[in-house]
Amino acid sequence: MYAIIVTGGKQYKVSEGDVINVEKLEAAADEKVTFDQVLAVNDDKELKVAGDVASAKVEATVVKQARAKKVIVYKFKPKTGYHKKNGHRQAYTQVKIEKISL
Repeated sequence: MYAIIVTGGKQYKVSEGDVINVEKLEAAADEKVTFDQVLAVNDDKELKVAGDVASAKVEATVVKQARAKKVIVYKFKPKTGYHKKNGHRQAYTQVKIEKISL
């Protein structure tokens, strides 16, 4: 059984027991979160979409809050002496999918 959920403006295909990284959620470690925006659910017999999954929910547990590896942003314009170096670390939440319910 798998489901397609939406969180943080992105779509994820998840099954029970999966551990995924999603955009930062306001939840502490070991806290339960519920994803209500479910686009589709496949229950090994048929794929249910739209109105059939209006009441579907995906329950997950927060594993940890973290930040990704640093991405270096370097801007440079030749012959002018212009250069600028910036770094960015994106915050994310790691969650473990516990249950998919219709």
